[in-house]
Amino acid sequence: QVQLVESGGGLVQAGGSLRLSCAASGSISSISAMDWYRQAPGKQQREWVATITRGGTTNYADSVKGRFTISRDNAKNTVYLQMNSLKPEDTAVYYCSFYIRPTRYWGRGTQVTVSS
Repeated sequence: QVQLVESGGGLVQAGGSLRLSCAASGSISSISAMDWYRQAPGKQQREWVATITRGGTTNYADSVKGRFTISRDNAKNTVYLQMNSLKPEDTAVYYCSFYIRPTRYWGRGTQVTVSS
C-alpha cells in the first residue's frame, strides 16, 4: 500500500510563502486524484484544501483560491502545495491524502504556522 510523507511546513510571517511536498512510497500515476487537507487548531474536522487529478485538473477551496497551487510529479511520486500570501488563518496541520474505495489514506501531516 502506498504511504504518504509530508514535509515543508514551518513558521512563516503573514504574506510569506511555503511549499509543501508529499512523497509517496509507491507510484501515484494510477491514483485518480490526490488531495491536500488541513486541520486548524481546535477544529475537529479536516478541511479540504485542493485536489489534482491524474490528468492535471485542479480544484481549490474558496479560502485558498488564487493563493495556493497544487501540482504533481508522477515521475517523482510527489505532490506539491505552493502556498503564497499566507494568512494567520492558514495555520493548521496540512495532510496529503488519496481515496481508493472504500478507504481514504492519509499522511501524518506537516505543521504550518503563520504569524501576524
